[in-house]
Amino acid sequence: MRADQHVHSDFSFDSHTPMETQVQRGVELGLDLMCFTEHVDYGVMRDWDDPLPTKTMDGRPCHNADYPRYFARLDELRAQYAGRITLRTGLEFGVQRHTIPQYNALFERYRDRLDFALLSVHQVDDLEFYPPDFQASCSQEEYNRRYFEELLAVARDFDHYAVLAHLDVMRRYDPAGEWPFEKNRDLIAEILRTAIDKGKGIELNTGSWRYQLKDIQPCRGIWRLYRDLGGEIVTIGSDGHRPERVTGNFDEATAILRDELGFRFFCTFERMEPTFHKL
Repeated sequence: MRADQHVHSDFSFDSHTPMETQVQRGVELGLDLMCFTEHVDYGVMRDWDDPLPTKTMDGRPCHNADYPRYFARLDELRAQYAGRITLRTGLEFGVQRHTIPQYNALFERYRDRLDFALLSVHQVDDLEFYPPDFQASCSQEEYNRRYFEELLAVARDFDHYAVLAHLDVMRRYDPAGEWPFEKNRDLIAEILRTAIDKGKGIELNTGSWRYQLKDIQPCRGIWRLYRDLGGEIVTIGSDGHRPERVTGNFDEATAILRDELGFRFFCTFERMEPTFHKL
């Protein structure tokens, strides 16, 4: 089974790639399964039909994914590419504590359509990590600690997700360099225990190679801690916004999970339920 569980298209504000282009790339690569995970970032963005966008990129207004059009287009492509690739429906929830009620309502509205939901934290107090508005508001020690505190609070209070995405995402956007995992080990352990107790998993995000990070994402220390705490639900995702990034470095990621970190299985999701596949 070859599956990319974290793919974006032009239904996400930060991608210009048509969905069919991503699907065609998956077929070319021999993927068995591709899951689209389009962005939703309440707090800094409103829904597609709101006339007052709160965020712009390159001078253009940004909205959350247009859910009806997204689901309809994916249904079309699912029928068109039947027998060549399995397409799954996901969203990437960029949750903050104060936006949890909006995500609860969104999930209830579309729960019958969703196969998969990633839980991310992309902002704290509506301050972005990229550009680094949040990091500019406090010291390196403080913004790293506050990020994990926000993630822990959200993971405790929000249930409608399957997997924690790019858990140590601040490593991508830390202008002062990568903050050591050990400095926040206790906080991270609580995040992982919370996820495990709720039957949730974590993602190996292969964007770490693209961002030229010093280690995989999340780092090996987090993966070992997750394993030692009894974590078993693992997904692999490229976080690919362009076709050349789909399944990027998957062979290396698989080898690290299996041969170095001792995981035996990875998961795909359908209707928010995991299926385990041998690595």
